[in-house]
Amino acid sequence: MPTFDIVSEVDKPELRNAIDQANKEISGRFDFKGSDARVEQTDYALTIYADDDFKVEQVQEILNGKLTKRGIDIRCVEVAEKSEKVSGNKVKRAVTVKNGIESELAKKIVKLIKDSKLKVTASIQGEAVRVSGAKRDILQDCIALVRKSITDFPVQFQNFRD
Repeated sequence: MPTFDIVSEVDKPELRNAIDQANKEISGRFDFKGSDARVEQTDYALTIYADDDFKVEQVQEILNGKLTKRGIDIRCVEVAEKSEKVSGNKVKRAVTVKNGIESELAKKIVKLIKDSKLKVTASIQGEAVRVSGAKRDILQDCIALVRKSITDFPVQFQNFRD
């Protein structure tokens, strides 16, 4: 029975490369001369440090550009609304990179597939949704349906097996 998985993953080495490139550009830019602006990473949590909110926004723009160039979808990046004050007049902002499909989105995908009346079964497998069906063509129709309907979060389709 053919199956595939619907997942949402971020390539960790590409994320690291994008952060390194952003830090390199920040250190070389004239408007950040003498500033303590940088991006630090701990697993999938990023922290942007800068002198003020304006520079935090600039660093965020640089980071977004580098992430896009490295093939990481910006929709999986969740930026905190407000910056926090650190020592003196320095500020920091938390950025979270969402990895894996959250349970609410997984339930939404399963409901979408069941409501479509396609002859497939969808089940939640941890941070992925497994879809199985009788024929390959039906699964391809299911992939097209999910691509068209889920636009607010990046999803990938893996482990397509016959």
